[in-house]
Order: sequence, then C-alpha cells, then structure tokens
Amino acid sequence: MADESSSPASYIRLVQHLIEKCLCYDMDKEECVKALEKHANIMPAVTSTVWKELEKENKEFFETYKKDHGGQRTSPSSEQSSASRSSDDNDN
Repeated sequence: MADESSSPASYIRLVQHLIEKCLCYDMDKEECVKALEKHANIMPAVTSTVWKELEKENKEFFETYKKDHGGQRTSPSSEQSSASRSSDDNDN
C-alpha cells in the first residue's frame, strides 16, 4: 500500500488512521488486524504494533472501549448457542 517515496512515519500515521476507523465500527483488535490485512494490505504485525502503542498512549480510552464492548465480543452463532443452552436449562 505504501509507495517508496512515503516515510515510515507517514505509513504509521496511515495505519493509526485505519485503526481509528476500525474502532468507529466497534471492531476489536483481531477484527481490525484481519480487516486491514484484507482490505489495505497492511501486515498483521504492523497493525498489532501500532494498536499496542495506541493502547499505551490512550490507556483510559482503551480500558473504557474494552469494558463497553464486553472485553471480547461473541459471534452471533455463539450467542445463539448460549441462548439455546439457557432455554434448555429452563426445561428442567
């Protein structure tokens, strides 16, 4: 994605901007890494490194973000299976 004339600093700013976009879409780190690899051709190690640095610089934000998003998000299929388990529990 980056051409040879761009500096490493501008590439990192680009990755940071893309991570911020992912946060606007309520993505967690894993989803963001996958999305940037697929859609922007950003290596996962680069996204992870920039994400970690953002976490260090913005501890309060990320603590709140994780808390508000339940730490780890569940997929619809896991929500559905846990719902069916709880309804099974009520049958007893």
